[in-house]
Amino acid sequence: MFGKDFQRKYALTDQGVKNAKTATFWTVIVNLVVMGGMGILYMMMSKYMETLTNQAKLPGAAVFLLLVLAFVAISLFTHLQQYISTYGLVYREVKDVRISLAERMRKLPLSFFGKKDLADLTETIMGDVNRLEHVWSHCLGYLYGSYISTAIVAIMLFSFDWRLSIACLWGVPVAFILLFGSRTINKRKSEITKEAGIRVADGIQETLENIREIRATNQEKKFIKELDEKIDYHEKTMLSGELSCGIFVNAASVIMRLGVATTILTGTSLILSGKVDFMVLFMFLLVITRIYAPFDQALALIAEMLMSQISASRLMEIHDTKTAEGADVFKPKGHDIVFENVSFAYDEDCGEQRVGLSTDSASKTGASMNSDVSGKNAGLDDDRVLKGVSFTAKEGEVTALVGPSGSGKSTCARLAARLWDITDGTIKVGGVDINSVDPEVLLSDYSMVFQDVVLFDDTVMENIRLGKHGATDEEVKAAAKAANCDEFAEKLPDGYNTLIGENGAKLSGGERQRISIARALLKNAPIVLLDEATASLDVENETKVQGALSRLLLGKTVLVIAHRMRTVEAADKIVVLCDGKVAEQGSPAQLLEKKDGIFRRMAELQSESAGWSIA
Repeated sequence: MFGKDFQRKYALTDQGVKNAKTATFWTVIVNLVVMGGMGILYMMMSKYMETLTNQAKLPGAAVFLLLVLAFVAISLFTHLQQYISTYGLVYREVKDVRISLAERMRKLPLSFFGKKDLADLTETIMGDVNRLEHVWSHCLGYLYGSYISTAIVAIMLFSFDWRLSIACLWGVPVAFILLFGSRTINKRKSEITKEAGIRVADGIQETLENIREIRATNQEKKFIKELDEKIDYHEKTMLSGELSCGIFVNAASVIMRLGVATTILTGTSLILSGKVDFMVLFMFLLVITRIYAPFDQALALIAEMLMSQISASRLMEIHDTKTAEGADVFKPKGHDIVFENVSFAYDEDCGEQRVGLSTDSASKTGASMNSDVSGKNAGLDDDRVLKGVSFTAKEGEVTALVGPSGSGKSTCARLAARLWDITDGTIKVGGVDINSVDPEVLLSDYSMVFQDVVLFDDTVMENIRLGKHGATDEEVKAAAKAANCDEFAEKLPDGYNTLIGENGAKLSGGERQRISIARALLKNAPIVLLDEATASLDVENETKVQGALSRLLLGKTVLVIAHRMRTVEAADKIVVLCDGKVAEQGSPAQLLEKKDGIFRRMAELQSESAGWSIA
């Protein structure tokens, strides 16, 4: 009952399965105790009937009072245990579920997030877990406990009279056959409703994130109309799903309770024929008032149970996704970055087999990938972003990656830090294959400054402190000064303790970029990756940022991506990428001497637009 299939169906942890077993046990005890109360009533009625027929005396009131008090005490104790096991244990478990889910997502490769919308993942962490929490606490224990307690009561009833037992219980299996027979219809409607809900959340998020562009282009009415349509469709799918499920649930409830009528009719017939006495029928009538009650809550939540299986499958998808793992120790001999015949594809079915397909998908699509590299490469030539890239970025030197847009420059930088895993080939740092090292351990040796700076709605101080956990205020300010942040930070209302707004909304582009550089300076990692760090800055800010970068890059292994010749003219080595391949590499002077070279042509085009010429 509580095997692996059950665990996956409801996305339960091992502790969650134990909680479900405990909740089921106490639900069974509670149901049997309640039936025991019916037994006390039956005993009282039996004794009363004996006084009417045999002139016997009723037992003392004290006896019945003691029985009632014992029943109340046992009932209170068992209901308390049931409450603790069905609610208390589950609510504590949900905290661990969310934490483990966040930990799992923290270790997933970026390729997974590239295939998921932010609204979708937010819905999984918040909405799906909330829905499962309600099912774990309100339904599983009650439903499975009801199965067991009803089976026990049924055996006891059959020992009294099999005919009345059938008349009493026939509706229960029929009702559940009807419900479980409708699972396919209701599950599909639940999936449609879930998809529609995610589209609504995605639409709201998209509208809020792009509100500036929407207003600037006078597209408010268009976006609001599209959002209204998504909300209306979601409402229709919810109504349709609830109506469909409601019809089956209510039909099942009516069928189950027809057992009351059939019990009365069958009992009356048996009494008239002299086959049973009135007290047997009375006992069955007492039992029938309670035997259906345990299923009431489960039936009312059957729709949520079906929806929960959709939510559970979404959680299990995250847990099934392969994490980027490796050794907890990283001891390279130096920090040279070496690309050896590296290929990479963003293809969801093939190229990302090593970076996060579920176990089942990986076995179906990637079983022979590692053993047949040449065949794979031949099949992915059109899809690969990088195709057999080889170069070395030496420690203490600045290696610049240049080339046309889409040539694979940013991909190389991200692969060098194992933000994605390569499809083929090897990337080594100091002689160590980075795919053999845990990404979090590996990234302790990396500092990254990208064009798109990400800041938090916090103070300047705390945004810089992200570069080094536990850094003192003095260390933060020293890094800020080296990055030329002090000239604007000290002018803010509260200095370094000024809140800068969501993603640094209160700062200029140059100021935000300098905070990013200050983080990198504070981290002081031996490898620095720069991706278009000054591309969107004006000349004045670029000069200030370049000054900060010169202090950051001193003595480090530097991999820089840029289009401007000013950014790469001082590089020790340039690697020119074109169509995912290395077209040229060498010093700036060497590449400028190649009359038909790609780098020289790029330099000439920029020099013409700038009004100067190359000798």
